[in-house]
Amino acid sequence: MVIVLAAFIGHWYLSLFCQTFFLHRYSAHKMFSMSKFWERFFYALTYISQGSSYLSPRAYAVLHRMHHAFSDTPRDPHSPHHTQNIFTMMWQTKNIYNAVLHRTQPIERQFDRNYPEWSFIEKVGDSWVSRAGWGVLYSLFYIFAFLYLDMHWAFFFLLPVHFVMGPVHGAIINWSGHKYGYANFDNQDKSKNSLILDVVMMGELFQNNHHKRPNAANFGAKWFEFDPTFPIIGVLHKLHIVRLRPAAEAKKAQQEVGHDRLVEREREIEA
Repeated sequence: MVIVLAAFIGHWYLSLFCQTFFLHRYSAHKMFSMSKFWERFFYALTYISQGSSYLSPRAYAVLHRMHHAFSDTPRDPHSPHHTQNIFTMMWQTKNIYNAVLHRTQPIERQFDRNYPEWSFIEKVGDSWVSRAGWGVLYSLFYIFAFLYLDMHWAFFFLLPVHFVMGPVHGAIINWSGHKYGYANFDNQDKSKNSLILDVVMMGELFQNNHHKRPNAANFGAKWFEFDPTFPIIGVLHKLHIVRLRPAAEAKKAQQEVGHDRLVEREREIEA
């Protein structure tokens, strides 16, 4: 039973780290830079950690940039304030994600650029053979644990979380981070800091802080807001695996990936 719990927790946090570090802070925001070797390393690690629920860095970056530009407006790809519940929000996000991934809908140029690409991993990760293969691997592990490691049958209920680990993380972040908690800043949206829940989300639920300072690698703002991913980035910076951008350079990078508050124009149109 301990081995199964360790495996679940390990999968949860490794997948979450890849989502917040590589997909969010690097692919979507360019908060730091890295060499091509390390970019490929973390690209592959993202595929391995997310497995059956692999998310494309390009599609993730495009959707996330749209989310910042149109936060909590009807054009937000995943706002809890324009969907009935968390499941309809996830379904809407899936549809928009697939449209972006397969290039079946036009995307504004400012969102669709400056992200990592690796066509081999993209093709493999999005294939049903890969997704089903990872699902079988997870299932075999649990069957083995049930037969030989004295695992209680109730642990099989963890399997669906393994299957859709990436979307589960995204749903928690997008739903809770725009509904529950407190706000340090008036961002003209519904973003919140869900301090208690962030214990299991590695800084991702400091959404209000992040929407105020989208180019800051540290998602915490107050002294009591600890972003556990930021010290890891600091260590990687000292090891010369990544390079944190100076403030001016980070701001310029944000302008290059479409963080110019198009939401103001959207609200003017709606008014």
